[in-house]
Amino acid sequence: MNQDYYVHPGYDPVLVSLGPLDIRWYGLMYLIGLAFAWWWGNKQADRHPDWSRENWSDLLFWGFLALIIGGRVGYVLFYQFESMLANPLYLFDITSGGMSFHGGLLGAIAAIVFYALKKKRSIMSVGDFVAPLVPIGLGAGRIGNYINGELWGRVTDVPWAVIFPAGGPEPRHASQLYQAFLEGAVLFALLYWFSRKPRPVGAIGGLFLLGYGCARLFTEFFREPDAHLGLLAGSLSMGQWLSLPMIIGGAVIMWLAYRGQFGKNLKQTAK
Repeated sequence: MNQDYYVHPGYDPVLVSLGPLDIRWYGLMYLIGLAFAWWWGNKQADRHPDWSRENWSDLLFWGFLALIIGGRVGYVLFYQFESMLANPLYLFDITSGGMSFHGGLLGAIAAIVFYALKKKRSIMSVGDFVAPLVPIGLGAGRIGNYINGELWGRVTDVPWAVIFPAGGPEPRHASQLYQAFLEGAVLFALLYWFSRKPRPVGAIGGLFLLGYGCARLFTEFFREPDAHLGLLAGSLSMGQWLSLPMIIGGAVIMWLAYRGQFGKNLKQTAK
């Protein structure tokens, strides 16, 4: 082991135990993302003529629930399908861990569609409101991955490499932090800046899909592929293949938005 590299300390994934209840770092990161979305969403609802805090609280509750369910289902279908075939109850074994962003995204989109139809609102305009509230939670989740010493990067000799004990003695990219920066901080800053001025309906949501897809596609080149999947066709990881439809879909949505396909009125969703 090369002591010139930083060695991950192997933090206990359990932050604190309260009797039979374990509060885990990763769960805390989810709560941080939820708290930020609730706080920032309330601020935006106060400034937006079509939203109220009550509207946002309702959508946030169902959206977060759908995200968790979708994240678990997506992880099993995309990454552990053979395990589910061998044991269908594996889908419900949440104690074994495993969440997929792409599955969570599909769950959240389903919640947005359901909410928009129920309230007789434009699906795209609801997506525009929600999109800037998501990246901070994504970044927090990646920090949780780093604290847990999981989903580490590929072997490298860059000076800032980290040795993850569970990943062997080789120094690796801290790809969790790369993803936290690009998928979290940078994507939030981009969406915040973009949403400060009036944009066509659908443009903000489209930029989220495009921006996240590009960030994930890039950072996956530094992340160790899942051992049981490896690199797939085209030497891309599963995460990269799942991100390609986001890039294409986001670009198409933005193109249609600027052609006025989702509504010609410009909306301002952040100040």
